[in-house]
Amino acid sequence: MTVAGDTQLGAGVSGWLAFWSRPHRVYVDDRHRRVHYAKVADDLLALLPGPGAKVLDFGCGEALEADRVARACGHLYLLEAAEPVRGALEARFAGHRNVTVLGPSGLSSLPGGSLDLVMVNSVLQYLSVEEFEHCLAVWRDKLASRGLLVLGDVLPPGSSALADALALLRVALRHGFALAALGGLASLAFGDYRRLRRDLGLTCWEPGELTRRLEAADFTVERRARNLGFNPRRMTFLARPRPKG
Repeated sequence: MTVAGDTQLGAGVSGWLAFWSRPHRVYVDDRHRRVHYAKVADDLLALLPGPGAKVLDFGCGEALEADRVARACGHLYLLEAAEPVRGALEARFAGHRNVTVLGPSGLSSLPGGSLDLVMVNSVLQYLSVEEFEHCLAVWRDKLASRGLLVLGDVLPPGSSALADALALLRVALRHGFALAALGGLASLAFGDYRRLRRDLGLTCWEPGELTRRLEAADFTVERRARNLGFNPRRMTFLARPRPKG
């Protein structure tokens, strides 16, 4: 398997990919799942450059509100590495006018400079630094000169499962699934996600270091005042290709 081209997946990504490819309890119930994907879509639409934009949602997951995003842009590419999830997306969007579902190697088929927005939300924690830098070069090549790369829900140093649990409970209280959240957290505490988080770890980024790597890859960078999604302890960075000359 590969990450955005021809780079071989490391053990960490492979382990996480296996987790996302089978049934799991990351979402405590269907309401949690739908609230999550509605927020992802809202955040993406808020950053959309215009109605004709060509958009890549990298690591899109189930993309439950992709129809809404597709109606607002010129073309939507959904890239998902987990084969069962990607298969469901392909069936759902078969024949759809402006939605294309891609696997990781499918990104190479897109022309250079063809994308106006690349959304990478809650993905960096599963990539090693080397895998991230490879993806970064690919995203840079595919972005238009005035395109935008969005790195959302990035974990800072010191991130913990407890902080994530508290963020989930706040969302659950606001959106009416608190009891399910309490039960779901109990399942997560003894489930595969916690085991993988312990054994494989998650990649955290110090803000200055991530900024330096983006600048070295020929981007200008700003940190967004508020993170995408519901977890205010995580970070979002907006990066644009540096103008030539």
